[in-house]
Amino acid sequence: MRRERLGFGFALAVLSLWCSMEVAVEAAWSLQTPVKLVWHYYKVHNTCDNAEAYIRHQVESFYKYDKTIAPKLLRLLYADCFVNGCDASVLLDGPNSEKTAPQNRGLAGFAFIDKIKTVLEARCPGVVSCADILNLATRDAVHLAGAPSYPVYTGRRDGMTSTKDSVDLPSPSISWEASLAYFRSRGLDVLDMTTLLGAHSMGRTHCSFIVDRLYNFNDTGKPDPSMKASLLEEMRKLCPPKTKKGQPNPLIFLNPASGSKYSFINSYYSRVLTNEAVLGVDQQLLYNEDTKQITEEFAAGFEDFRRSFALSMSRMGNINVLTGLFVTKGQDKELL
Repeated sequence: MRRERLGFGFALAVLSLWCSMEVAVEAAWSLQTPVKLVWHYYKVHNTCDNAEAYIRHQVESFYKYDKTIAPKLLRLLYADCFVNGCDASVLLDGPNSEKTAPQNRGLAGFAFIDKIKTVLEARCPGVVSCADILNLATRDAVHLAGAPSYPVYTGRRDGMTSTKDSVDLPSPSISWEASLAYFRSRGLDVLDMTTLLGAHSMGRTHCSFIVDRLYNFNDTGKPDPSMKASLLEEMRKLCPPKTKKGQPNPLIFLNPASGSKYSFINSYYSRVLTNEAVLGVDQQLLYNEDTKQITEEFAAGFEDFRRSFALSMSRMGNINVLTGLFVTKGQDKELL
């Protein structure tokens, strides 16, 4: 797999994680330019030298008792970065905030980020942004679940506005064409998309996100023909058709092989190849030549998946970041 070189600095940081892959897919192997973030920002600027260590300690403490924080934070970071960029606006409260958007139903991990923020405020008041906390905590949590500990550049500034109308996260039943167009609109490529969808190797989703595949695929009144018969039977037992308002909306595992262990594994890609993906967008990876080749390679080699995940997560964390100065009442103010 071939990643197009976009820069040297970040490549050095991930060199120990990256290796040559066989599939010839054009893709970037560095952060999107210009890179506005800084390696160990709070240490470099001497504002909170141990910020990353404080965050890591909190993550490790929580993870001992609740392994669900890994998939929860992954989804929370995705919901933040893909909307207004990685600015923590998804964390803001309000009657019409991003939290209230239908696409964010079931979003979790807010209390955990609040806890870390409280700890950091006691040690370094007014310094560490929630956007950086979310990116660093996600990295540390998924590492504990089995993912690589990838570099996270820091120095993000938090956004101050959050509206549900700005949430344009797509349905998990879209085609690969629509999914790729969406990822490309965020500066990511086909390898990033195929890699980041691998986050579905762990965690759960609500039946409401797959019920169309089970009973009325593309308004045909029939199930998705791409679903393996045994998976369809299993999912229908867990997710009955919606027949009345207020009906329960159960949670189901995205990857039964990971299940309640919430472990980061590559069996997600094996399930795609055998038509056993739970979400429609995941099964769509079979229907494009590039995504199918990448899926086959990741299914065969866990380390290839881990290395690509390290870089794609860093690239996602670089989407439309806010940094530096903003102007208020005619004066420059710096938000860290």
